[in-house]
Amino acid sequence: MAVYQATLKIQTSGKGTREITRDLAAVLEKSGMDCGVVSVFCRHTSCSLVIMENADPSARRDLEMFFEKLVPEDDPDFVHTMEGPDDMPSHIKMALTRTSEAIPFSGGRMALGTWQGVYLWEHRLAGHTRTVLVTVQGE
Repeated sequence: MAVYQATLKIQTSGKGTREITRDLAAVLEKSGMDCGVVSVFCRHTSCSLVIMENADPSARRDLEMFFEKLVPEDDPDFVHTMEGPDDMPSHIKMALTRTSEAIPFSGGRMALGTWQGVYLWEHRLAGHTRTVLVTVQGE
C-alpha cells in the first residue's frame, strides 16, 4: 500500500464554512492513486471539519446559526476567555464536531455523495491560516 501526504494552508476570513473538496481532490490526483482512503486532519482546536451539503448554502448557514445558539459567546460561566469572547465557544464547537475525516476513493475520485462537500469550519471571529494534513493511502 502506498502513502502520499500533503499539507494544505487554508486562509479563513472569520466564522463560517469554507469548502475544501477541490483542494482535497487535487491532492488525491497528485498522489496518482486509484483506490483507497483520503484522511484529512485539522491541526487546530478552534476550527473543525464537516461533511455537509454543498448544493444549497442555506443548509450551512442553518447549521452555523444552530451552533451559535447552542454555544453563545456571552455565556458568563466560561472562564477560558484569554483570547476573547469567541475563545471557549470555538473550542466547544470544535469538540462537538470533528477534526478529522476519512473519505474512501475509487477510480481516483473521492466517493462523496452527490450533494456532499468537505468544509473547514472556522469558529473564530478573526481570519486565520489553518493547517490541514491530508494523507492518501491506497493503490
